[in-house]
Amino acid sequence: MTPIEANLLVNELTEKINHYNFQYYQKSISEVSDKEFDTLLKQLEAVEQQFPEFKKPESPTQRVGGTITKTFETVVHKYPMLSLGNTYSQEDLTEFDKRVQKGLEGQTYEYVCELKYDGVALSVSYEKGVLTLATTRGDGTKGDNITNNAKTIKSLPLKLYNSTLQDFEVRGEVFLPRNEFNRINTEREDIGEALLANPRNAASGTVKMQDSGVVAKRNLDCYIYSLLGKNIPTISHSESLAVLKEMGFNVPAHYKVCSSIEEVFSFIEEWKEKRFELPLDTDGIVIKINNFSQQEQLGFTAKSPRWAISYKYESESAATLLESISYQVGRTGAITPVANLAPVQLAGTTVKRASLHNANEIERLDIRVNDTVFVEKGGEIIPKVTGVELKLRPTNSTPTQYITECPECNTPLTRKEGEASHYCPNETGCPPQLKGKIEHFIQRKAMNIDGFGKETIEALFEKGLLNSIEDIYSLTYEQLIALDRFAEKSSKNLIEGIQKSALEIAFPQVLFALGIRYVGATVAEKLANHFESIEKLKEATFEELIEVAEIGERIASSVIDYFSNPRNQKTIEVLSKFVNFKIEENTSIAKSSKLVGLTFVVSGVFQQFSRDEITATIKANGGKVVSSVSGKLNYLVAGDKMGPSKLEKAEKLGIKIISEEDFQNLIQ
Repeated sequence: MTPIEANLLVNELTEKINHYNFQYYQKSISEVSDKEFDTLLKQLEAVEQQFPEFKKPESPTQRVGGTITKTFETVVHKYPMLSLGNTYSQEDLTEFDKRVQKGLEGQTYEYVCELKYDGVALSVSYEKGVLTLATTRGDGTKGDNITNNAKTIKSLPLKLYNSTLQDFEVRGEVFLPRNEFNRINTEREDIGEALLANPRNAASGTVKMQDSGVVAKRNLDCYIYSLLGKNIPTISHSESLAVLKEMGFNVPAHYKVCSSIEEVFSFIEEWKEKRFELPLDTDGIVIKINNFSQQEQLGFTAKSPRWAISYKYESESAATLLESISYQVGRTGAITPVANLAPVQLAGTTVKRASLHNANEIERLDIRVNDTVFVEKGGEIIPKVTGVELKLRPTNSTPTQYITECPECNTPLTRKEGEASHYCPNETGCPPQLKGKIEHFIQRKAMNIDGFGKETIEALFEKGLLNSIEDIYSLTYEQLIALDRFAEKSSKNLIEGIQKSALEIAFPQVLFALGIRYVGATVAEKLANHFESIEKLKEATFEELIEVAEIGERIASSVIDYFSNPRNQKTIEVLSKFVNFKIEENTSIAKSSKLVGLTFVVSGVFQQFSRDEITATIKANGGKVVSSVSGKLNYLVAGDKMGPSKLEKAEKLGIKIISEEDFQNLIQ
């Protein structure tokens, strides 16, 4: 492909994919199948990698991330991002309305009521219709440049195709939808990670992550609610919302223009319970004067506008009886104490159970059986016990003694230094752990075995046919057909599902399926792509592991612990006969033979590309990537924060050390 052809193709694919994105996220129209869309995106990625000079700022490949931001540049806001005054009482709103009346000297006015979304404030600038800058609120006058991370938000346009406005700024709220928050926490629990506290904190932490590829996988969303700039063709806030919607922004539908404070009160009451039906958290209502000239007339205080105020709902809390405390055992052996409660209505649902988190929390709150406890929904999602009504505590109450043995297998519990949770160490004999590992292994993101489910695992476990993940590959049709509820078709489908999975699932998913603690799907993919086979990964040293992008000391230690365990070694030995434990060579992606015969070590953090992208480029051009420095090495591609031992050894051996820019020149 010539450069001219590549440029034309990049333009064509960029326009086409952005159009499909707009139709899907703004108009809920699917013009192409997921498979066709993914094929176009991969085609664009391949051309951009071969001809990076033609990659556009609005390229849809920005959505998948991959850029590493080591430090976030501070940016001064063109228009200050002031915070609103808060109130919890309608009396304060009445007083606010009186101040507005006085300030507008008898003029007729309207309010716009909007839901107050619990996320992270975002300011986004567009020049000539293209997204050029995204910043956090910061202190209101200046914030952090998070442009690379903001570009991964699929509902945020990278380029506008139906707008007459060219240079302007929008404001909005980045949030983590509840279903995504629950999905992430399920994955974190599955690999032994601490759970995220609530969607708001999770969104705040995500927008400041260094790797935009990880941000992309969090599936953040964003509502836009303000339009700023010169020559904006609107005279009111409600009109600007309509213009934003027409331009292709994700504007929340739930707002109302109110002609009186009484209508504002009605809106507040309407959404007090209805807000829990939304896919994200809300904690109040924002009330603004609708007309822009009236906003200007009312002006600002030193900290906030006089024409707007925020009404916040009280955190809904309920008091109920703590009837008992039970203890759950997770796949990794983590013990979670659970409060079993007398049923109570809370945030539109009946709550019967609430997490007590760990022994530290029980001790901190001095929670005891038969206490009357206060329950809230953290982030309006996870019920939690927040306190005890000591006045109602029974006179014969005794402090809670945290269990010392596993409730399932009676093994003495352990507690690692620096960790809050207790663990059952009996990985090979504790039923919930054994079944949990199997459930993890067969799940969709792992081995994706059709025909399996919790009930099937339970039935096979009870019959002694399934005690470990490797037992899956010993199952026979005759064993299955003999079980209750297993008909000929379901037995046949399960066996075929096992065989199909073994043939089709790639090494990164297989590695994730093993259930190594702290090794989630993203980490498994990075390890698999770096080491390329289970044999090389097993032999990797601690130093070699932490050289891989995103692999810290905790993950490296966990990987080494896993492969040093004789029981796990046996599992790998058996599984190697059935599943794929190496990266398959894909000769179709080779771009050139420029690097044939050359070996590289890639180490450190890079500005323009991730380490995996550089590695893939080397291989696609015929080169070989190795993990350690030796006299046979041709190049050390050195980024920031690279291991000092590699650098020292390369200098000692006279290996050529090149920068990211040198590497790009070498390829081009």
